[in-house]
Amino acid sequence: MNNKVTIVLVIASLGILGAAVGGYWFGANSSNTTAKITSTSQETNDPLFYRHPMNPEVSSNVPMKDSMGMDYIPVYADEDSNPGPTGTVKIDPVTMQSIGVRTTKAERRSMSRSVQAVGRVDYDEHRLIRLHPKTDGWVEQLYINTTGAPVKQDAILLSFYSPQIVSTQQEYVLALRNLKTLQASPFEDVRRGAEELVTTTLERLRLLDVPDHQISDLTKTLEVKKALHIHSPANGIAISIGAREGQYVTPQTELYAIADLTKVWVLVDIYADELPWIRIGDLARMNISAVPGHTFLGKLAYIYPYAESRTRTIKVRMEFDNPDLLLKPDMFADITIEAGAIEDAIAVPSEAIIRSGIRQQVFILRAPGKFEPREVSLGVSSDGWTQIRDGITVGEEVVVSAQFLIDSESKLREAAAKMQEAMQ
Repeated sequence: MNNKVTIVLVIASLGILGAAVGGYWFGANSSNTTAKITSTSQETNDPLFYRHPMNPEVSSNVPMKDSMGMDYIPVYADEDSNPGPTGTVKIDPVTMQSIGVRTTKAERRSMSRSVQAVGRVDYDEHRLIRLHPKTDGWVEQLYINTTGAPVKQDAILLSFYSPQIVSTQQEYVLALRNLKTLQASPFEDVRRGAEELVTTTLERLRLLDVPDHQISDLTKTLEVKKALHIHSPANGIAISIGAREGQYVTPQTELYAIADLTKVWVLVDIYADELPWIRIGDLARMNISAVPGHTFLGKLAYIYPYAESRTRTIKVRMEFDNPDLLLKPDMFADITIEAGAIEDAIAVPSEAIIRSGIRQQVFILRAPGKFEPREVSLGVSSDGWTQIRDGITVGEEVVVSAQFLIDSESKLREAAAKMQEAMQ
């Protein structure tokens, strides 16, 4: 009995020893295999670092979670190695199709634009006359006494009594009589003096705006007139009357303001982004509600050299013919300026441009699935296209859809590249 027990114990001991040896051998082999797999994994798939899931500027050398419990994102060597400029993005064809990436080529275009604006009809300042007396006096009679009345050139506006003009007439009459008396004098100096006196007093009458027909009558009749006429210097409309009959006036008194409305100005406020399009001489079309169905044609005559402080717009001036006086000052009008074309402009669709802060950029297709960010300098925009002054050449393909998704990935890669540089 004791022998049987001994044999069983020996067999059990041998089994345990064999199991231990077998377990050791399997464990050693398994450990070596795991080590090989781990080593291979580290050689091929080990992340360089871990990136914060919400903020690419935050990174860690070991796996961790953010404050919300989200795992940091591993960044691998094959993801981080980006041939080309910083921020270049590689996208596989399936992803490109799913996010709807489209491209188009930059091309040369003739760009033009019609500038729409609201204008205000105003007087032509070159055809606006403000009439003042040259000396003190009293208004005897008004011949044009209604604001808005039409006025013909040389028409009598009013009669005017001035003591200075009367005394100058008297001096002229005396000078004429003196000349007549001394004209037969044998002394040349005496004759010349009498002639110079006539010339001097005649010039004084003209400087006081005494009309030529009254000077002619005075020369013939030698009769001094109490009231002298003031005539209109041009055709127009009396837009204001500053004196009435019997009123005492001085050179500071504006007797009449007369405007010739056969030509008018139209003032238009242009926004800063429209200013590069317009040039002096551009054709302008005008429509006003008071004259339906009629289009007035004019031209851009002047661009004012300053901006309006309240609206930050630039005022421009149009000139229009108005022979039928249909256009009246202070009317509002719809203006269309046919701006000159910009020839041979390198342009891309406006939707391709990503405007971020102080820079503008587009994404260029460098190779299938490879997109490079490119900073560009912009020009004018028209009909959905934008001029590129610098940054791309004709024929380069730019991204016109899903570019904001590409831009987000580009910025993440750019930030990761900067982190890697900082860690080296």
